Amino acid sequence: MLAASRDDTVDVDAVSSAVRSIAIEDDEARESRDADGGENDDGDDDDDEQTNADAGAKKKKKKKKKKKSGAGGGVKSTSVQYPGGKQTAPPSVPARELYPSGTYPVGEILPHHEHNLWRETDAEKREIERIEENSYNEARQCAEVHRQVRRYISEWVKPGMKYIDVCETLEDSVRKLIEERGLEAGVAFPTGCSKNHVAAHWTPNGGSESVIDKDDVIKFDFGVQVKGRIIDCAFTKTFNDMYDPLLKAVNEATETGIKSAGIDVRLCDIGEAIQEVMESHTVEIHGKEYQVKCCSNLNGHSIDPYRIHAGKSVPIVRGGVQTKMEEGEYYAIETFGSTGRGYVIEDGECSHYMKNYDVGHVPLRLPTAKRLLGVIDRNFGTLAFCKRYLDRIGQERYGMALKNLCDNGIIQPYPPLCDIKGSYVAQYEHTILLKPSSGVEVLTRGDDY
Repeated sequence: MLAASRDDTVDVDAVSSAVRSIAIEDDEARESRDADGGENDDGDDDDDEQTNADAGAKKKKKKKKKKKSGAGGGVKSTSVQYPGGKQTAPPSVPARELYPSGTYPVGEILPHHEHNLWRETDAEKREIERIEENSYNEARQCAEVHRQVRRYISEWVKPGMKYIDVCETLEDSVRKLIEERGLEAGVAFPTGCSKNHVAAHWTPNGGSESVIDKDDVIKFDFGVQVKGRIIDCAFTKTFNDMYDPLLKAVNEATETGIKSAGIDVRLCDIGEAIQEVMESHTVEIHGKEYQVKCCSNLNGHSIDPYRIHAGKSVPIVRGGVQTKMEEGEYYAIETFGSTGRGYVIEDGECSHYMKNYDVGHVPLRLPTAKRLLGVIDRNFGTLAFCKRYLDRIGQERYGMALKNLCDNGIIQPYPPLCDIKGSYVAQYEHTILLKPSSGVEVLTRGDDY
């Protein structure tokens, strides 16, 4: 888990409308050509009139509506005009080239809660924001990369594709758009594509043959980082309208968490608000009705540089701690709604790992473990990684060394987190910034969610 911008964003609705108009004109022209049958003119006026009449009748036939391809939506990735040009499909043009000014879109700004409105005019708070603007802009760059990549993935992914191919396409796109530079910029953690009853922490290991099914409920959870500033954002993808009410419930719960967040807000109050909205929904799946339940032992979290879980947890049920959010903090606000028991356990083959942030020197006897730790330090530091990432940088037969690092408490394994089999879990997540003066910035807001 591991918004629309202001000056720098394009009017995506206008672009979308124009693209649709062009597509409709092209379709009509194509239908007209098909109806005419490409026949040569034989000089017979009656035949021509009859042919035109037939063509007109055919054109009047109602077109079949395309079946919905899944949740996520949004403007086609190649139709959006950025200040520096258009993005490719799959995405490959660095965000820096699409925003030549070096200034990235500001996320959605939500005003402070009433008790903090004084901050909006306070000169000292405004100056703090001015000093931090470069850091904010780096976070916005990561958020823009996330928006562009997820837009493409959401419209491109289809049943029958291998999960590993989808993940590697997504991650390669992130690397290109952020211009990967070792630990300075790149993928922030492995792409989660947990499906159905698996809520989080699943990504395919090397050689996986797992294929997307038309009835899968997939949680795409991926991150981007620059100088350790992590953007963590997730959405749920389906290919069947039956799941739409579940997705709606979870998205509404996440939005409630975002609106409830703010400086001096108690974390427990956010959890209570989320649960009230989430569990007000019922859904019907395969003819059976379920109350949507919060996955009570999953949480949002604060984010620090190179530290995805920075110490504060944002509950999604009532009864959490009374710790308060503070000025300048970044949070991942995420919710998980389930048709199962609403409680997850570790189950299945592990793929996610991360070096413990506070681990000191631990003497290692196994030479291969020492070497692997050096590789992890140089390539990932305290960012999460997976077995595919070790494969990618040429590591082989590292299983025993990795287990030794886990046994010694240096590396923490994160196995898949699962509700009961046969249930369905959906997830939505945004990264927010509690700005000292102007309010709460939803950094990852997009036209899709």
